Amino acid sequence: MAATNGTVPVATLKPPPPRPVRMTLGAVTRGIVQAPYRLVVHGTDGVGKSTFAADAPSPIFLGAEDGTGHLDVARFPAPECWQDMLDAVRTLTNEAHDYKTLAVDSLDWVEPHIWQNVCDAAGVDHLEEVGGGYGKGPAAALDLWRLFLSSLERLQAAKGMHVILIAHTQIKPFKNPEGDDYERYILKLHPGAAGLCREWVKGVYFANYETFAVKDKKSKRVKGVSTGARLLYSQRTAAYDAKDRYGLPESLPLSWEDFDAAAKSASPADPKALAGEIARKAKILGGEIEAFAADYLAKHAGDAVALAKLNDRLNGKIGEKADEGE
Repeated sequence: MAATNGTVPVATLKPPPPRPVRMTLGAVTRGIVQAPYRLVVHGTDGVGKSTFAADAPSPIFLGAEDGTGHLDVARFPAPECWQDMLDAVRTLTNEAHDYKTLAVDSLDWVEPHIWQNVCDAAGVDHLEEVGGGYGKGPAAALDLWRLFLSSLERLQAAKGMHVILIAHTQIKPFKNPEGDDYERYILKLHPGAAGLCREWVKGVYFANYETFAVKDKKSKRVKGVSTGARLLYSQRTAAYDAKDRYGLPESLPLSWEDFDAAAKSASPADPKALAGEIARKAKILGGEIEAFAADYLAKHAGDAVALAKLNDRLNGKIGEKADEGE
């Protein structure tokens, strides 16, 4: 019977061809799935985020910041628009190369290109004007963020490359439903974009200098004192945003070597190896530092996290000594 309203009669519709059932008990697998890293590293200026990424396996950088100018790394030309970024990821996905890590430096540099693309498409000057307002501009920007993250996902599927998304951090007030409000470090991005990136990666890590609060006995004033150690923090706290699915310790030195070792073993580096490194470096520095290190080793034997912190401090001291030409 012919249709009278321009639609196809139900009787003439053909069922879709049968497809094999994939969800069978025989297809069930077990164990940890090995996959390339997918990280966000955010932190204060100059703490060493770009250096962390530069020490990853065969990295190539995509970004326009001057933060890698002192590093001998491969980098794409500075993108001038949103399409340039997609083209760079597509090139890595489709062409043969030896790069093993893509570092996007930084996310808060990517965001203005996305906003500009949305505004150009809508023929307006400001994101708030897109579609007459009412949040349509940020919503359109999130669609482009999803497209960018999807392109990175295809890159990882095709080439098995690690992806490190570097971001600056900002201090924002947090509305605490359980008590007093407080300030904390978060990604320097639009909240919606920050949420998408945070959800896509397996780890969000906060990079900062190790500091302690010290109260002056006379004035009662509290001041921050830095040890000089640069650390990567993996667990979310009231002070900063973080998440971890690699089984890292709460903190570890800000270095790719330490991160990779901890992630692969789901534990900090071997305490015995760290103790040997500490003893060797302390002997080079000598004097009070060598005595302090010996006492520290006696008190913290077997505590890989504590030993890693001291090891990082000694690295800094040796660097300072080299700079002084001693």
